[in-house]
Amino acid sequence: MAPTTERVTLRREISVWGSFCWGYADVGADVYVALGLVMAAAQGATPLAFAIAGIVYIFVGLAYTEMAAAYPVAGGGQYFTLRGLGDFWGLMAGAALMLDYTVDVALFAIASAGYINFFFPAAREFAINIGPFQHVNLIWLAETLVLIALLAVLNIKGIRESSLFNEVLGALDMLMETTIIVIGFAFAWKPELFLHQWQNEFPTTKQLLYAVSIAVISYVGLESVSQAAQETVRPATVVPRTSLALIVVVLMFALAFPTVSLGIVNWSDIAQREGDPVAYLATHLPYIGFLAGPMSAILAATIVLISANTGVMGSSRLAYSMAELGLISNWLSHVHPKFRTPVRSILFFSGVAAAQAIFAFFSGRKALETMANMYAFGAMLAYLLSTTALIALRIKEPHTPRPYKVPLNIRIGETEIPVLGVLAVVGTFLMVVIVLWTHEIARIMGPMWVAAWIVYYAWYRRKTGKPVFGSLQRNWDEEQLAILADTGEWELYERFQIELKRRKRHSAATQ
Repeated sequence: MAPTTERVTLRREISVWGSFCWGYADVGADVYVALGLVMAAAQGATPLAFAIAGIVYIFVGLAYTEMAAAYPVAGGGQYFTLRGLGDFWGLMAGAALMLDYTVDVALFAIASAGYINFFFPAAREFAINIGPFQHVNLIWLAETLVLIALLAVLNIKGIRESSLFNEVLGALDMLMETTIIVIGFAFAWKPELFLHQWQNEFPTTKQLLYAVSIAVISYVGLESVSQAAQETVRPATVVPRTSLALIVVVLMFALAFPTVSLGIVNWSDIAQREGDPVAYLATHLPYIGFLAGPMSAILAATIVLISANTGVMGSSRLAYSMAELGLISNWLSHVHPKFRTPVRSILFFSGVAAAQAIFAFFSGRKALETMANMYAFGAMLAYLLSTTALIALRIKEPHTPRPYKVPLNIRIGETEIPVLGVLAVVGTFLMVVIVLWTHEIARIMGPMWVAAWIVYYAWYRRKTGKPVFGSLQRNWDEEQLAILADTGEWELYERFQIELKRRKRHSAATQ
């Protein structure tokens, strides 16, 4: 008889600060990229674009807070969607998130190299023509590919090393961002310049909506908190604290940066420095500009690299979850016995990210803009499905323990319908429509990416004898008990057991 082998699983060791930094790395870093892109489209109305996107972010953030605390497993929005809406829609959410994570790796590796090139203008401006491809910056591309390879190695070593990397640099970056904002408002901000640009440099409606869809990339890191929930200590307590803190902190930074920028420099100057807008802004601070510019470039390069790092982590953990749930091949769910990390999925999706980076540089557009187009599509489609799943789970599983609930609920029988959850569905649906209307690349490449995943899913499910449009039989109550036991949330475990017994007695009495 063959000896049984113990199932190798992901280890729990992420604390409150580590969980916060995973999310902040993905959200807080995005303003370094989004500021120049959004300002190029929204001009004097850039704070308005960030504010509109921020409203949707608040609704989505509250929904994710509830679901990640109630279902702390690897997979995030993909798991929530599968559990609430079924296997096929879970695959759709997984495909959208996988696009988001792999683009995240490529986009922020490009951005990190861009901030490094703050010190090397010749490298930033380098361009050659290769056949039909015009103005290709091979130096910037090579830097990007090296960074992606380094992140893959880091994540193979394990979550402890990459989490520590996030925590130290995340703290330094928050200090730098706060310094830029405080000194900028106190000593350099000119209200008359801000008002002049607001009144006289206002974009068209389509430009503003395009800018809103780009500004969304400043608010997508809560998915990273959900992805890391299976490796978080006491997630029922940690995740709500992390997510709610992120909502407040990131919203403040995202609104403060464009506001202070428009009171110091012209919007067109920021837009022209698409690769390093925050460093350019920092050089215009009085007294410390000569030092703040280079320091912010260094920290920006590291914090956006952290964001790329969370993309590697997120894609590998998402693949792990999808394989465990029978949506894709088990080959990708293999966890290395020494490193306790999904090595195969890390290598595979890092390779996908590298291919996307190459596509961005050869696309004929600015590489960052190309990737931002794709990023917005994946994020909004995934958020639309996930917020819809919140409502479905409230209806299907009203008895599941929820350490945190989205506020403002309407009770119908045993079910509480979240009003803000409904607004999240409406908001994300409108954002998907805006992205498809205003993004030429996203409305072609985004659906093609999802369609390719659907074809693979249909082939895999038929090959393995699983239903394509139906769902596998799962005992969600038993799985929820196992989740609560694994997380050590024994109070919630006992409460859920009592509720299951009560429901069983009630069901027997009514038969």
